[in-house]
Amino acid sequence: MFSIGEFARLGLVSVRMLRHYDAIGLLRPAHVDPVSGYRSYQAEQLARLHRIVAIKDLGFTLEQVRTILDEQVGTEELHGMVRLRRAELEARISADLARLRSVEARLRTIETEGHMRTAEVVLKKVPRVRVAQLAARAASYEPEDIGPVLVPLFDELCRRLEAACVRIAGPGIAHYLQEEDGSVMAHACLPVNVRPGAYDFDVVDLPAIETAATIIHRGSMDAAWSTFQVLAHWIEEHGYRSRALAREISLHVPCDIDAWVTELQIEVIPC
Repeated sequence: MFSIGEFARLGLVSVRMLRHYDAIGLLRPAHVDPVSGYRSYQAEQLARLHRIVAIKDLGFTLEQVRTILDEQVGTEELHGMVRLRRAELEARISADLARLRSVEARLRTIETEGHMRTAEVVLKKVPRVRVAQLAARAASYEPEDIGPVLVPLFDELCRRLEAACVRIAGPGIAHYLQEEDGSVMAHACLPVNVRPGAYDFDVVDLPAIETAATIIHRGSMDAAWSTFQVLAHWIEEHGYRSRALAREISLHVPCDIDAWVTELQIEVIPC
């Protein structure tokens, strides 16, 4: 047997934690000396200790840990719980990173106020384009709501186009329709040279934009606030009004999102 100190070292936990687990009946010592009160543990108890720590680190309360252990959850089920928790943590980390990029972009915008790059805005006509399209609803137009919807849409659209043997004929296009409840219908589009048919995606013609104020944004779309502000200043200064949410043309989409190149197109009309 091992003393509580030895067992704690072998289990990579603290003596205080073992005493707490004993107090709440989660992990009792194999033996307690009736005179000294010293606790002793057996090597086989490490298996239960590891399960306790693993399940607790998944975010469960100690009471929930007790219930799970009492129900004798198997190793495969524990692996499934770990995989689920990993996916949740990765999603949370991704959302936090997106939020951080957005905050940093807003701070950069504040720092550069009064030095807007309005000379980079180009006014042009955008031609009609035929696209394959999938759409889904996002809770809002905020980047943290758009990204988790739009990225899987593009992945799924690429998969369906490949399965249908339809070639992609140009850069990806995202466009949005604002709903009355504040949500947004996000559309993932890829140019194609096919007629509408019996596909598991829509084939539609995006209408031409007679007059579009356009600008190139470099980096993640989570940090596009400063570029949109440049567009807003240009539109106001030149006597235009915007008519819709921007189209986003993905000109360059490498693995490094900080190297993305996206053209923003906003339909405008004279005031």
